[in-house]
Amino acid sequence: MKSFSATSFPTEQTEILEKALLAVRKNPHALFTNFQWFLYKARNTVYFCAFSTETFDKEKLSRTVAQMASLAPQLTHGFVGANPGQPFPQKILDAITSIEEVDNFDGYPDKWLDAGQDIFERKDLPLFRVRVITRRGGADDQGRVSMIMVRSSHAIMEGSDSALLTRSLPSSHGTMSSSANKVSWKKRLSFALATALTLPLHMVSAHLLSPKSVTMAFKTANFERARLRRVANRLNVRQRSLMFGLVMFALNKGGEGFSPKKIKGIYTMLDTERHDYDDDFFRVRSLDATFDVCDSVEEFVRTVDRKIDEVEAKDITKMQFLFNTMLKAHRAIYSVLPFLYSDRFFRYNGNYDIVLTMVPPHRTYGDLTRGLIEPIYCGSYHPGSNLCTFVPARRQVTLNFSMRKEHLEQVDEIARLLEQLDTDA
Repeated sequence: MKSFSATSFPTEQTEILEKALLAVRKNPHALFTNFQWFLYKARNTVYFCAFSTETFDKEKLSRTVAQMASLAPQLTHGFVGANPGQPFPQKILDAITSIEEVDNFDGYPDKWLDAGQDIFERKDLPLFRVRVITRRGGADDQGRVSMIMVRSSHAIMEGSDSALLTRSLPSSHGTMSSSANKVSWKKRLSFALATALTLPLHMVSAHLLSPKSVTMAFKTANFERARLRRVANRLNVRQRSLMFGLVMFALNKGGEGFSPKKIKGIYTMLDTERHDYDDDFFRVRSLDATFDVCDSVEEFVRTVDRKIDEVEAKDITKMQFLFNTMLKAHRAIYSVLPFLYSDRFFRYNGNYDIVLTMVPPHRTYGDLTRGLIEPIYCGSYHPGSNLCTFVPARRQVTLNFSMRKEHLEQVDEIARLLEQLDTDA
């Protein structure tokens, strides 16, 4: 399944580092693509959490972070004083890591999750932080000694990076577009014309329709993969469709949550067929789909599966390429008229009800993740947007929610709906 691919692309790191050293002296974000620029300005964040059977002290945590940065050199980009691709000095490692003791792990990781905006407070520090909690008194009855959380600006990390690092594999990006697969000039012209027509509307909508303030909340859930596979097989649908359907049906609350008729969503996937019009950093593709609301969860799951078939039978690059063109235009305008881009602009979500992200499978291998155990939690935060990130591992799948607070109480309904479908089977 393309959504689960964690394939990285070849990269010429030496060339990138030479360009980086020259550019970042004037502007630490000079090497950011337009997509990276947007996510940085929107203060979008991502996180990774997992329990561990290992004990961490400051020295061991510093070694872990140094190893992580060597596998993902993009972590060394994007801050004042950055030396892209080079090891962090100890003073930086000390500043971006922390360890604290707790009596027990009750409520974690949920009680640990927030918007992660502290990442952006210090311009002279890397755009990520690593925290560890250790259990006072040693391992609990599940063998858990500690928990580690990596939180990063979304501008420098995505789900496929997390999957690769979990396997102790390099996740350097290099250039993600492919000059060998060119987009025709007719398509390029159509993207440019569409942007010219919609950009003014987007600017006005963002400032008029974005809420002045949004209370966001966070929650996680996890399910056995075997159970999800069994129910999906009975319904003859993709496991992805089952999970998407369960989440949207539960959160919609019989039409009270999003809409009594249609749910407007975006879902993401990976696609290894790259083009010269792709973003040079991100591997991910965004696709939009509108799902008809149904009375029963089983009927809705089948509707979601059919809609995914319909969407992916078409050109899966169109939405992403339009988005890339739009971001290029916004960045150009921002460079001369920055006052047009308030926090409210970046909070605008295009009136989509929910964003669903299926990341590649997270399976622990190697020194970097030695001792980490399932479940593995990953998620993202974007101000004002309802997000659900699905993280499959060997035995479990976690669902990681960042959303407007009024929807959060419905998360527990997902387990009941799955039980209903499993019982019916």
